[in-house]
This record gives sequence, structure tokens and C-alpha cells, in this order.
Amino acid sequence: MFDKRTLIIATKHHKEKVISPLFKKAFGLNSKVPVHFDTDSLGTFTGEIERVHDPVTTLRNKCLQAMELEDADLAVASEGSFGPHPQFYFAPADNELAILIDKKNEIEIIASETSVNTNFGGREIDSYEDLLNFADNSKFPSHAIILRKDAEFKQDIFKGITSANELSKAYYFLFKKYGTVFAETDMRAMYNPTRMLVIEKVFQKLISKINSCCPKCSTIGFDIVDIKIGLPCSNCGFKTKSIIAHHYQCKKCNYQEEKMYPNGIFSEDPMYCDICNP
Repeated sequence: MFDKRTLIIATKHHKEKVISPLFKKAFGLNSKVPVHFDTDSLGTFTGEIERVHDPVTTLRNKCLQAMELEDADLAVASEGSFGPHPQFYFAPADNELAILIDKKNEIEIIASETSVNTNFGGREIDSYEDLLNFADNSKFPSHAIILRKDAEFKQDIFKGITSANELSKAYYFLFKKYGTVFAETDMRAMYNPTRMLVIEKVFQKLISKINSCCPKCSTIGFDIVDIKIGLPCSNCGFKTKSIIAHHYQCKKCNYQEEKMYPNGIFSEDPMYCDICNP
């Protein structure tokens, strides 16, 4: 399916450093990054350009625009969002989405990865010593920092700060001009090695999905579209909220298949049972 084709990587933040080797190893695919493609036109982390679409739509648009620019039919992209973890509310999380769009074969495959392995954060700074403390906690200088007047200010934004000299100059410029300084982590991939590791993980997941083929027509991306809960309690037999089956569906021929006990267990620990442990 991928023979003699070129993979377009829709990025301007050097994500190809982790994406390209993965697809080369898995499929022998050569890749290309569009030189003049500006993903910031779809929204920036710092808000100068608002993200008007949801993450999945933004993800698709990245691929489609990059393919149009290169007159190509195969592309991948990723999109990250940051905030409280959906389960561990007090922990910040990095939620990465990755997509492959194959226009030639009319296939779209999406993978996601949520990780608490992130330095994401930001706060008002009281002094230069306070800034140095924030920088140290943010893994500076290997991870860049952004400084501006406040969290919503769209002017005088100093991005990609990776040296003590840059940090000092930006801080005193802002403090002298506005009297307030807000520091935040720079979450752009090329300035954030921790995020780059999560991006690598989500593309490993994407490749795994690509390698899952439909048993009927052999189309790639035979993937989970629904889950079924009801794994019985090992003590009382009551149906718990744990997963008992995964429902798969082909993106091409719509063949469906249910795979029971996907986690390799046939009953759940009573501690997760609403009867035994109400």
C-alpha cells in the first residue's frame, strides 16, 4: 500500500525528528516536511492566533493543507493539548493526537496518548529569583520558557528562551515596561524534549493501528470503535464496570468483530465491584 510513496509530515516544529525514523523502520517510507507550511496558522499555544476548531479537526486540516501544498496523497500530523489529567485532576497532562490520512485509499487512522510526563505550567512571577525557581522546576534550559506581561497578553511575547542571558533580558524588559511578568513553559515540540517523547509514543500507537489489518479485506487500520463493559466479579459474579470486550470495525468494508477479554483476564478483582466494594 505504501510502495514508492512519500509520506508528508505536517509540522513546522521539528516533529519529523521522531516521526520520520519510525515510519522508515516500520514501512520503509521516505518522508518530507513542507518547507513553507505554517501550522501556526491553525492556532498557537500562546493565543496570538486562536484555535477555532477542535483538536481532531485541526489535525485533519494540518494533513489536508500540507498534502495540497505538496500535491501529495499521504500525510501524518499530530496535535497536542495540555491541562488537568482527566482522572488525576491535580496533575497536569499532555494529550497528544496523531493522524494518518491516505487520500489514495480513502483511509483515516487516529491514535491518542495521554501522559502525566510533562513540565506544562505557568504563573505570575514575583521576582527574578522567583523566575529562576520556576525555570529550574521547568527543566530549563533544556526546555524553553516563554515570558510576557500576563497570561492573556498578545504582545511582547518572548518565546523559545533557552539561555540565562535571554531569560534575564526578557524579564527585565517586561518588568520595566509593565511592572508584571508571567512565565510559562514553551510547549512547542522542538523546545520541549519531554513532549517530544510523548509524540514518539503516540506515533508508535498509530503505527500499531496501521499494522492491524481487516481479516476480511486486509485494509489497514482495523481498529476499536467501541468497548463493552461488564467483566464479572470473581467473588459474586456481578457485572463490573471493567472492559469485557472490544468492538472492531474496518474503515473500508465495515466488517465488524468483537474480541472478548482483551486484557487477558476473565474476571475482575472484587475491589472494583459495586456489590462487594460499594
